[in-house]
Amino acid sequence: MNYIKKTFRAAMALLSLAVFAGCASGQPEAPVSVLIVSGQNNHNWPVSHVALQNIFNSSDLFRADVVLSPAQGEDMSAFKPDFDSYDAVVLDYNGDPWPEETRKAFLEYVQNGGGLVIYHAADNAFADWDEFNRIIALGGWGGRDESSGPYCYLKDGELVRDYDTPGPGGHHGQQREYQMHCRNAHHPVTEGLPDNWLHARDEMYDCMRGPANIGCLLYSGATDELTGGSGREEPLVFTVDYGDSRIFHIMLGHAGETLEDNPAMQCVGFRTLLLRGTEWAARGEVTQPVPEDFPTPDSVSLGD
Repeated sequence: MNYIKKTFRAAMALLSLAVFAGCASGQPEAPVSVLIVSGQNNHNWPVSHVALQNIFNSSDLFRADVVLSPAQGEDMSAFKPDFDSYDAVVLDYNGDPWPEETRKAFLEYVQNGGGLVIYHAADNAFADWDEFNRIIALGGWGGRDESSGPYCYLKDGELVRDYDTPGPGGHHGQQREYQMHCRNAHHPVTEGLPDNWLHARDEMYDCMRGPANIGCLLYSGATDELTGGSGREEPLVFTVDYGDSRIFHIMLGHAGETLEDNPAMQCVGFRTLLLRGTEWAARGEVTQPVPEDFPTPDSVSLGD
């Protein structure tokens, strides 16, 4: 018996030393595992899903896989992404309805604490799926109108939920460079980032509708009536108030014609927000420093 006790204590001592050595050597945590869901979209998903995966995998903090749906109109019954195997899911999908089993698995993943990122036109998807609309807070197109929820915009710096004005949900003017305006500098995603910075040429969504259950508004942008915008200050980057889930919604990042001609996704500001928002969604914290080449209020900064 004494021999067994001594052996057990020795083994525990060795284990403690190994744990201490790992901590002392600064060994990093396992990478944040990310699943990018794509395959159908009214946007250029063959470019966007590759760009997203490249952004994640160029950082030592992430390991990103991709799952592609069948093509539009094809049989979706076997489309069953393994959401639960990942720390965060990034939606780059706007297409045919998912099978009921996949919808259920997705809701369970989000409601049980899986991190979720809504990227650009993913908020155009599933207009008739009420729970999805609560998960994204604001969406556009797909037949959304006043029955989908209020318009949501800023007036005098305050968030307005306009239940009175009828009309379709989802619109944008011409693509252009525009300045991003920070609305909460103390959230982990935005902490240390500039209050104002110039985003590369992109769409700016406006007139979005939905339950408008925005948790924390992080960045907004001023639309330009001269280029076809609403003329209002629009919410563009925010978290969603959905139970205990961590959901990060970023409306930026319209995919270009090619990976090389893709300014909205090459923008260092977009990439930084995507990476920081995904880390927060997965782990509830952000450990990444602000890049030295982050855009300034007057100057766009593009990565490779």
